[in-house]
Parts: sequence; structure tokens; C-alpha cells
Amino acid sequence: MATLVSPEASPTPASRRAFPAPTGTPWGRPRTRRHEPGFHELTGQYRIDLRTQPPDLFRDVSTTNWGALTALDVGTPYRTEKWSRARREYEATHDAPLPIIDGWRLFNTSFHRFFLTDVPAAQQQAKAAFGAALARMDVHEAQEALADLAHLAIWNKIMRVEDAVWDPRGKRALFQGLDVRKPRILFLGAADGYEAMQLAAMYPGGEIVLVDYDAFCATDRFGAFPTEYPFLGVDPTTGHPRAWYRDEMPIHFEVADIRDLTYGAEFDVVVSIGLLEHFPDEHKPLCIDMHRRFVKPGGYVVMTTPRNQFRTRAFYNLMADWMNHGYRELMTVEQMGRYCFTNGLDILRAGVIKAHNGLIMRVR
Repeated sequence: MATLVSPEASPTPASRRAFPAPTGTPWGRPRTRRHEPGFHELTGQYRIDLRTQPPDLFRDVSTTNWGALTALDVGTPYRTEKWSRARREYEATHDAPLPIIDGWRLFNTSFHRFFLTDVPAAQQQAKAAFGAALARMDVHEAQEALADLAHLAIWNKIMRVEDAVWDPRGKRALFQGLDVRKPRILFLGAADGYEAMQLAAMYPGGEIVLVDYDAFCATDRFGAFPTEYPFLGVDPTTGHPRAWYRDEMPIHFEVADIRDLTYGAEFDVVVSIGLLEHFPDEHKPLCIDMHRRFVKPGGYVVMTTPRNQFRTRAFYNLMADWMNHGYRELMTVEQMGRYCFTNGLDILRAGVIKAHNGLIMRVR
């Protein structure tokens, strides 16, 4: 395998300086309390939202006649093809495509760097750098500080203000109503494992298996996930809402290629968040089969993909140097649903949340 092009080793935008590397301690704060349902707080890195009143920001399109949709009806997904500087420089130097695993490592380290950032503090730092550069009449430094401010503003809008990355209220609305008790949950391409933990909070008592072939996800994206972050779920002894935390859930992280897994059809829920859109059309049946292979008869396949909407297109274009290292499409929920339906999945629940399409399915 070719040498990994890391964000630190390759020439990349100077704006990386606004996003400090890990200091050796997990991001976030130690847990000192148990959050109550209805709690809401905006921290420097993310939003905590345990509110239970509507709206849950889920638009339901489950009544769509999926079997009647044609390719002409739904059109083709939008491809994000403004590539990162790291990818372009690698391919110019090596005269070969950036290896897929290296692209994922670049994405995961970049994405995690944003999660580590105390955004208000970083914004103050960037403003101070801009002012100092102007005082010195240093145009180059001033431009870099403005770039920092622009990237921070975009991340702040998506992650903190709109809470569109995790989107707990929308995903709780999407995940509701599953007929499972103490489910075994398999998360393919797990990254930080967020959605599996949300499912485990809503349907407690089972176990989670997270799978990703980038070890950085096991050690950092999931491994350093904030233990104080609460997931709103249910207390099985009372039936009342309660908060659950990562360290209260039985979770096993397996660093592996999905194709090498030895599990059988033994999971009550198989979930992927943002996986299907990384496969060109000729390989989408393989991706969908990866879900079918591991789900029990009568179990659920849960999938989301990024929505094809103006805000999502703008995000991936403006943040290309951080995000666009490999193949990615943006879909409508109808496009996503047609791919899944024509590849053997019956769609029980479908809709859109802030930044994603979502489907709840069973094997036909």
C-alpha cells in the first residue's frame, strides 16, 4: 500500500492551525452528573439536546411507491468532485489514484480535528491573528486568518448552531418504532459510533458491534468520544425517558474491512450512516448486500446518506480540502430509496432530517 498522505505531512491549507491537534486527553469534559430529559446546552464543541417536545425535524415520505419509481423519475445523484489539495498533490506526485484507505484516514483525521475544536475560542484566536496581521500590514497572514474564520463559521453553523452532523432529535424520530428488545446492533463504517449509541439508548439491554477499517476511528473518533455526552433513551425498568452514556453501553469495536467479517445473519439491526454514497452505481448492490448479509430474518436495516440540497453542496465545496478525499454522492431520499428497493430491501420508514436521508428497511 502507498504511504499515507497525512494532513500534517502533506502541503495543506494554512487554516489547519486554527484546529489544534489532540493534547492527549479525550475531548469534552469528565461526566459529573446525569442529564435529565429536556436538558439543552450549547458547549464550545457541540450541542446537547435532550428535548422531547416536537418538532423532531423529520419529514416522512414513507408512503412513496418505491416500486413505481424509475431512473428517469429520480434522476442521478450529485457527485462532489472538488477534490482536496492532499488528494490532488498525491495523485500528481505518484501518477496514481489516492488509495481508498488513505483517503478515509485523511477524512477521519480532518473531521476529528474539527470536533476537537472549541469553536468560540478558536474564533477569538483567528480574529486576534487577523488584527495582528493587519497591524503588521502582512497580507498573507491576514488572508490565512480570514480563511480560518470562514472555515470556523461554516463548522459552527453545521455542528453547533444547527446540530446537523449528529442531529439527535431527527435521528430519534427516524429510529422510533422498531420492534426489538435488547437488540444486537452492527454498525458498518462506524466512525465515532454515534448512531449505534443512540439506537442502544432507545432500545437498551443489547450490545453494539462497531466496524471500521480505519484504526483511528477506534482509538480517536470513538475511543475519545466524550463520556459526558448524553443519549436520550428509555429506562427499561420503568418505561420512562432517561439519559444513557457511552460507558454504560456494551460496545465492541472491530477494526476490519467489512468484506472480511465472519458474522452470520445474527444482528437485529444493521446500520450504516453515510456509506452507500461512497459506492459508484456498479458497486451499490455490493454495499447493500453487506447489510443484508448480517441481519436476522425480520431484523432491520437502517441507512442514511447526505441529502442533495444547496447547503450540503456548499458545505462539501467550501470544505473540500478537509472533506473531499474520495468518491462521494449527494442523493435525494427517492434516489436512495430506489437503490435499496431494487436491491432487495423493503422500505418501512423513509424521510429526511436536517442533513440526511433516512431509511428503515427489512430484507424482502
